[in-house]
Amino acid sequence: MFFHKELTEEKWQSLSFFEQMANIGAEIGRTINWRKKDKVMSTASFYRGIELLDATIQDKKNHKSKLIELCRVREVLIDYFCFDNIYGSNDEKWNNYFYGFNYAASLKL
Repeated sequence: MFFHKELTEEKWQSLSFFEQMANIGAEIGRTINWRKKDKVMSTASFYRGIELLDATIQDKKNHKSKLIELCRVREVLIDYFCFDNIYGSNDEKWNNYFYGFNYAASLKL
C-alpha cells in the first residue's frame, strides 16, 4: 500500500468486511470534514480512502457477493469528489452510507 505503508495486505484481509468499510468511511469522513478547511488534507484523505477501497475490492472474500457494490461505490465516490457528481451524491448521503458499516463493525458482525 502506498499511503498506508504499515498496513499489509494480510492484515487488511484479516478484517471483516464491515471493519474494512468502516475504515474506508473514516477516511471519506475526513475528506468531507477537511474539504472546507484544507484542500491538501482533504485530498490526502480521499486518496487514502480510495486505497483502502481498492484493497477491499482485491480481497477475495468480498468477490462473491460484494464486488459489484464495491466497484460502484468507487465509481460514485470518484464522481462526487473529482468530477461532475452525475449521481447526485452529497456529504450527508456518504456519511449515512458509511455509518451503517461503522455500527456493524462495532458489533463485531
